[in-house]
Order: sequence, then C-alpha cells, then structure tokens
Amino acid sequence: MIHVIAIITAKPGKRDEILKNFKANVPAVHAEKGCIEYGATVDTDGGPFAKFGADTFVVIEKWDTMDDLKAHGASAHMKAYGEKNKDLVATRAVHVLQNA
Repeated sequence: MIHVIAIITAKPGKRDEILKNFKANVPAVHAEKGCIEYGATVDTDGGPFAKFGADTFVVIEKWDTMDDLKAHGASAHMKAYGEKNKDLVATRAVHVLQNA
C-alpha cells in the first residue's frame, strides 16, 4: 500500500476556495482504480498540539499501488484541479510513503 501526505498551504485567505475545489474533485478520485482513501484535513480546535495554520490543509491518501498513484497524478481531473488552483496555492509538499 502507498500512503501520501500532501501539505498544501494556500495564499492568505484562499484555503476555503481551494477546499471547495478539492471537495468537488473527490468523487472522481474515489472512482479511480486503487484509491483506498482520499480526503482533506485541517487543524483540530483545542489542545496543546502543533498546528499547520489557518491557510494550510493536509490531504491524506492511500493507494493500492504506486502505478495507481501515478495514474491518479496523470488523470485529466487532477490536471484540471491543479490548473484551477495554481494561483491560489502558496506552497505544496507531497510525501509518498510505504509501510515500514
């Protein structure tokens, strides 16, 4: 299984717009071959825990295989999603992991 942690920081005040676009794209991603999990997360309220901040969200993904993940990245709906958000994103870090 392949795990992906994508840390997306929006330009100030643009996180909600990107999340709206993200949520609209989720059904297409869930329909892809090999998609086990794909969803956006944000900081929880309360507690002494580290925070990503108000402009950041984290996408947590699980894929059956690396080939499935590669096909996901090359899909037309992901290219359209990237194009729609290119002027809204400040930084993006994608970590691809496997079970230890």
